[in-house]
Amino acid sequence: MAEDRDDLLRHYRQMGDELLAAIDGLSDEQMSERSIDGWSVIDHLAHLTLWDEARATEVARISAGHESAYRMSEEQDAAYNGLGFDLRRGWSPAQARWELETTRARLLEAIAAATPRAFDPSHYGEASLRSTHVGQHAKWIRSWREQQGI
Repeated sequence: MAEDRDDLLRHYRQMGDELLAAIDGLSDEQMSERSIDGWSVIDHLAHLTLWDEARATEVARISAGHESAYRMSEEQDAAYNGLGFDLRRGWSPAQARWELETTRARLLEAIAAATPRAFDPSHYGEASLRSTHVGQHAKWIRSWREQQGI
């Protein structure tokens, strides 16, 4: 079943707001601390930007009538995530926030400009059209904050 553009935009805005609320008020030191199962808040943001970039490109690609570039096996998905993690590991908190803001804007712009073809979820691979990925990471960050008393 095709997605509705306005509903999808609302979905991604809401997920983004949840994530921003989860990181609100964190110091650079807190964002850099690798105590969320070995990841820092920066690592979580960098990971999410990797997938926002992929998803925005997929929306544009599929909107243009082309096929997904992200139909991956489990092994390919793990390798892609690992490489993305390694390449983004040195980001500062300021860069992580900028990247998050920038890639989220690109995703929203791609959805806003998409053709009807882009709203058919069957065209997508791992960078699926609708995702709760951001919400999952926001939940992990909130749980970590609770555990840390932050």
